[in-house]
Amino acid sequence: MLWSIGKDSTALLWMARKAFLGRVPFPMVLLETFMELPEVYEFRDELIEKWQLEYFAQICPPESEVDQTLPPATRAAARKTEGLRTMLREQKFDAVIVGIRRDEQAMRAKERVFSPRRIDGTWDVKEQPPEFWATTRRAYRTGRTCACIRSCRDGTRHLGVHAAREHPYVPLYLARNGKRYRSLGEKNITVPIESNAATIEEIIEELRATRVPERAGRTMDNESEASFERLRAGGYM
Repeated sequence: MLWSIGKDSTALLWMARKAFLGRVPFPMVLLETFMELPEVYEFRDELIEKWQLEYFAQICPPESEVDQTLPPATRAAARKTEGLRTMLREQKFDAVIVGIRRDEQAMRAKERVFSPRRIDGTWDVKEQPPEFWATTRRAYRTGRTCACIRSCRDGTRHLGVHAAREHPYVPLYLARNGKRYRSLGEKNITVPIESNAATIEEIIEELRATRVPERAGRTMDNESEASFERLRAGGYM
């Protein structure tokens, strides 16, 4: 299971741990660029020890080895695409579990619960199977390396889990000095938004009224209209 250590993947980790009675029976993987915020690494180390997680870091290549035609911030994000493709090639996993939400970005809304990828790790929206009446397809022909399983279809469940179950999260989501992070990415391509919401309850109230998108702090989303689409085609989760 991919673990970015952000709220969505940590919510999915919390649910997996609950489903398996306190022990997660598969490895947690961080696509490591060494550019996460210090608080993110501290939170990771705390949970690995507290929950006795099996964990490894998949080292991502430097920017010099990714597509140089991408805009600068998108190029930095593409390091994780290449790290993921390397992991799939080397580890031979049957499936990768991921916590992403369709409301977060338009291209992610085109994912399926079980989402096939090509043998080289690339993703094509035209190859996504239909899901009529909530029926999902779990088996794929030879040449597909993994299924990407989303944690939930709407944007409310993870906040409900936070409030009702009090599962842990990186404190950077809470406002400090008039700013907080809506979405946690690498420190070189993510900035906080203006906010005074310092509790989960205040965040929920803020979300009822705000017009600021969740990925407003992700600088690559503002570089070009096709940036995220290009990353997704390459296999970015």
